[in-house]
Amino acid sequence: MPDQTYSTTAMIERLIAFDTTSRNSNLELIHFVRDYLAGHGIESDLIHDESGHKANLYATIGPVCDGGIVLSGHTDVVPVDGQSWDSSPFTARIEDDRIYGRGTSDMKSFIAIVLALVPEMKNRKFSIPLHLAFSYDEEVGCLGAHGLVPSISIPGARPKAAIVGEPTSMRVVNAHKGINSFVTKVTGFEAHSSATHQGVNAIVYAAELIGFLNQLAEEFKANPEPDSRFDPPYTSVQIGTIDGGTALNIIPRECTFVWEFRDIPGTDTQAIVDRFNDFAENTVLPKMKLVSDEADINTQVRAKVRGLVPENGSAAETLVMALARANQTYTAAYGTEAGIFQEAGVPTVVCGPGDIAQAHKPNEFIALSQINECTDFLRRLMDHAEGA
Repeated sequence: MPDQTYSTTAMIERLIAFDTTSRNSNLELIHFVRDYLAGHGIESDLIHDESGHKANLYATIGPVCDGGIVLSGHTDVVPVDGQSWDSSPFTARIEDDRIYGRGTSDMKSFIAIVLALVPEMKNRKFSIPLHLAFSYDEEVGCLGAHGLVPSISIPGARPKAAIVGEPTSMRVVNAHKGINSFVTKVTGFEAHSSATHQGVNAIVYAAELIGFLNQLAEEFKANPEPDSRFDPPYTSVQIGTIDGGTALNIIPRECTFVWEFRDIPGTDTQAIVDRFNDFAENTVLPKMKLVSDEADINTQVRAKVRGLVPENGSAAETLVMALARANQTYTAAYGTEAGIFQEAGVPTVVCGPGDIAQAHKPNEFIALSQINECTDFLRRLMDHAEGA
């Protein structure tokens, strides 16, 4: 690909056009970014998933040395299924000082702003590098970011800070909750609906388990963390989907539900899991097995996303506070890949353009003012990389 330049809006339009819904491959977008960077003399390292259909991208601009800054973003987006959009979600539309399209807020605009600035970055004389880290499958459990950890852990090229550009309205977020999601399958015993005493109704016992989760939710709500900056100031529990049964006149053999809890950093998450499993195995399952030995309750982890623990005064927080010209930090109830980088030993904060309130919704958008603010922020980061 020849040396190309894009305006920020043109780059956003280009990235939005790739349907990188998490169920799809992201390789078309990743290859576009790889070729675009190559056109500016920047090599990229692609880290594929086991299937080979998805990949992370890691690239370095500037010298190879310790002390650089990671600019992190995920390339996947959530589905548009069942949503009513006023225009094609994968065709960016500019109207009323906003850009509409799936991923504009969460979070292709951040990636696009970074990429649009690449020609300017190449013309700077950085004394420390800027690392671009673009992942897959963030929206389904931050699955891809783990594959980036070896890249940020190379001796002699370890970054001093990471900035995850999720939509925070350019506020500096130094803490967010963790995500723990599960799928529970309840197996009962089929019988005719007229012989309820001969069957084990999987839906009924799933409802009992869900009731227990609701009790946990109310318990956490009644005991909020004192002086917590989180909203809500407690670990939340939520049941997302449930599926079971085949017909009204058949006692259902199977019922599956998906649930999660979002924990405040420092919470003993295993204790919550143990309480649920204990209730399932020692209270619910014995009643089911009185009727049928085939009865079973099986819970599997779907995703575990580490929360971001505040590191007051860290290299990331100090730098980004200065770049954002901010005087306070914030928390987020949603999860990001930041905790993964932090766990790998890289101080990390979340700061990016757009409003999380617009994410995952029909007619998702980002304000042009947010794009401009992020562009100015990144130019100040380039100044820092030159003078560090």
